[in-house]
Amino acid sequence: MERPLEAARESGLVRAGEPLLVLLSGGGDSVCLLDVALRLGARVEALHVNYGLREGADADEAFCRELCERGGVPLAVERVELPEGGNLQERAREARYALAERRAERDYAAGHTASDQAETVLYRLAVSPGRRALLGIEPRRGRLVRPLLRVTREETRAYCNARGLDWREDPSNADRRFARARVRHDLLDALRSLNPAAERTIAETALQLRDEAEVLERAAGEALESLGGGPAVSLADLRAQPPALARLVLRGLAEAAEGGARPLSREEADAVLALGQRGGTRSLDLGGGLRAVAEYGTLRFTRDPDAAPPEPAELPVPGSARFGDWEVEARLGAPGDVSVSARELGPAAVVRPWREGDRMRPVGLDGTKTLQDLFTDRKVPRSLRRTLPVVEAGGRIVWVAGVALDERFTAHEEQGVGLSAKKVVP
Repeated sequence: MERPLEAARESGLVRAGEPLLVLLSGGGDSVCLLDVALRLGARVEALHVNYGLREGADADEAFCRELCERGGVPLAVERVELPEGGNLQERAREARYALAERRAERDYAAGHTASDQAETVLYRLAVSPGRRALLGIEPRRGRLVRPLLRVTREETRAYCNARGLDWREDPSNADRRFARARVRHDLLDALRSLNPAAERTIAETALQLRDEAEVLERAAGEALESLGGGPAVSLADLRAQPPALARLVLRGLAEAAEGGARPLSREEADAVLALGQRGGTRSLDLGGGLRAVAEYGTLRFTRDPDAAPPEPAELPVPGSARFGDWEVEARLGAPGDVSVSARELGPAAVVRPWREGDRMRPVGLDGTKTLQDLFTDRKVPRSLRRTLPVVEAGGRIVWVAGVALDERFTAHEEQGVGLSAKKVVP
């Protein structure tokens, strides 16, 4: 029954005498974490966020107040009203972390367990190809720490029972409208029929892969140094490397040229390594403005120069706006490239260029994503990114022409607004 205490101690993420803000929902995992942090001697404070979304939300708040009062733990309660639309659980999580970032003296802790880890790995494996999808949740991300990643949800409940601690159950955890609930109650239940310890096995695999990833990244860095360090390397020497190591070196070179994370599939890596076999200068367009170039036996990555972005323009609804070489039109009750909600769009919108850090909730992706990642996934040339029309309303991105529509703006009424964008021939 003491496994959560030992796991948190072994993690090194809860330290005696040091401040720690515990994110306290009132559920079994967070109640366990609060008690463990107190027993390990941290200077504990707690944060409870009341979103007011459920009938029992105020009762959850009252429970957390009483629990912290009994334990002598300072508690901050924040009431947050979330905007409508999109992935509700993700928006709640983002709001909670933003509040914790402002309030925490140093680190803040979430009660994520091996069960959460297993659910995350399975979900990402289904929607995101590649080794990075299998790495799961990090024990530490910036100031956010997760001391209970090596214990299961069942073990946190057993700990609470042994310690005489009550907790509150969130009924949304069983609501199959949410993707995580479907993974938890359908997929994981099926896997437990094969192996009762399935979630622990998956979670431990993710932790091992994360440790091994550090070794792989170090080996890739050393291999790149042996090849001259870039930005251009010998193709023959690169082909002589083990295939997995060569792919990691290629990804590092691509990310250096891209200036950020850049996935490189096995097929893309093989195509790059095949460049130059017939001599001369050869190049391969990898999408998003990234290009691999082989010449004189060497390989390098380049990217197309960014075009100067057009000035923002107001788009009346109904009406049209000129944005650089584009004409963007909004028509009530008429077809367009996409149909959006007239109520959510409002009487006017803004057409503007992409900005660093822009995020949206694309239809069908079950969560938010940066526009930079969307451009990369959909192979939008870098040279075009800042010239594509981005339609914004009320501070939220509605539509990126030819790329994605935000699910919060999908039309549910009979007559929506048709948005269209077309290049204007000079």
